[in-house]
Amino acid sequence: MSASLVTVAYIGATILFILSLGGLSNPETSRRGNLYGMVGMTIAVLATVLGPRVTTAGIPWIIGAMVVGASIGLYLARSVQMTQMPELVAFMHSLVGLAAMVVGYASYFDPTSTAGYSPAEKTIHEFEVYIGVFIGAITLSGSVIAFGKLSGKIGGKPMLLPGRHWLNLIGLLVVIWFGREFLHAETIDQGVTPLIVMTVIALLFGIHMVMAIGGADMPVVVSMLNSYSGWAAAATGFMLSNDLLIVIGALVGSSGAILSYIMCQAMNRNFISVIAGGFGGGAPAASGGAAVPAGEVVSISAVETADLLRDAKSVVIVPGYGMAVAQAQHTVNEITKYLRAKGVNVRFGIHPVAGRMPGHMNVLLAEAKVPYDIVMEMDEINDDFPNTDVAMVIGANDIVNPAAQEDPGSPIAGMPVLEVWKAKTSIVMKRSMASGYAGVDNPLFYKENNRMLFGDAKKMLDEVLAALKG
Repeated sequence: MSASLVTVAYIGATILFILSLGGLSNPETSRRGNLYGMVGMTIAVLATVLGPRVTTAGIPWIIGAMVVGASIGLYLARSVQMTQMPELVAFMHSLVGLAAMVVGYASYFDPTSTAGYSPAEKTIHEFEVYIGVFIGAITLSGSVIAFGKLSGKIGGKPMLLPGRHWLNLIGLLVVIWFGREFLHAETIDQGVTPLIVMTVIALLFGIHMVMAIGGADMPVVVSMLNSYSGWAAAATGFMLSNDLLIVIGALVGSSGAILSYIMCQAMNRNFISVIAGGFGGGAPAASGGAAVPAGEVVSISAVETADLLRDAKSVVIVPGYGMAVAQAQHTVNEITKYLRAKGVNVRFGIHPVAGRMPGHMNVLLAEAKVPYDIVMEMDEINDDFPNTDVAMVIGANDIVNPAAQEDPGSPIAGMPVLEVWKAKTSIVMKRSMASGYAGVDNPLFYKENNRMLFGDAKKMLDEVLAALKG
């Protein structure tokens, strides 16, 4: 395949990737968006493998690597549950960071990569290598820690080292100093030490950064790492002089950054405060001057819940991470279908940061085949709660916490939340009275119009469904 034909293929793949991102912005077009992305990636891979830069001798190695990678991907796609999607996404980000690191080192040690370069071009290439390895190392270690936190292998409590900001600053200054040494190295042997030192510092920086971020900020962390992986891919493109990698990396990096901004807005936080860490570590409820919730908790049974749902004309269901853990989305859909068949107006209210990654609840509901048109965003549904008979919260906590509006001293004060307490009756399904991932008590549990349905979400919803049909 000629170089000009490869360029045309890359342009076509780029257009398809842009269409893919556009399609993923809406649940109804997401399947089409995924298809565009798969076709675009197929074209990109074939154009690269069949292009003039790949020798005939290298094709068997590439095919072998693709078979191994595709087998692992197919296995993960078949075996990983939807509830494990957040940690899988974080793990995938780590692979992008690892790829950027490996390509950076390979490009630096390969004498042919700078053959024919002028001194200025060689310096630019080495700068690309240094930045690419730096971003890749941060993405790799940060994503591994995010995977640990999302999978429960590492606690959600932030690790706040004394003088952590000074440590980060010192680390950054050391990276800059060794970057100067790297660029001024006359031989590969002289440049290896600065590159290795920078890599170690970047890996530690990624670990420290994500370890310091509390559990409540994990949706932002996932989108942030998504952005980092995009910039790592773009840096890899510069190292390999691959225009497609540069463009696609920039697309992923910028879209991830925009998504991080949206997530921060949804939590009434700024990006710097998320990076600074500390929020969502299981802090005492009354810390920071927050008021201690008062009142009486009223529990309810599955049968009583079914009676309330049966008598309601309007129901809003608010899913949270508890629904994901219990894998109760299919039962929720069965209840929804039953109520809608009886003439009840059932809708879903989705908070932007519900779950452990952006769009987590939308993915679970789509898997259960809940109709797209009844799944509403927070801004679309909030004004309807005063006219709602029953608001049923399934495993959510912080995103329905009235303290965000009523208690200026609360750690989540000002955070936009779903106003379920304004419904005629709210029902919260939880295993216990424990606080949410942000470690903040919820006054909703004590409100007069609220009822608590304790137990595993899947088990209790099965009982509710049985009582409805009975």
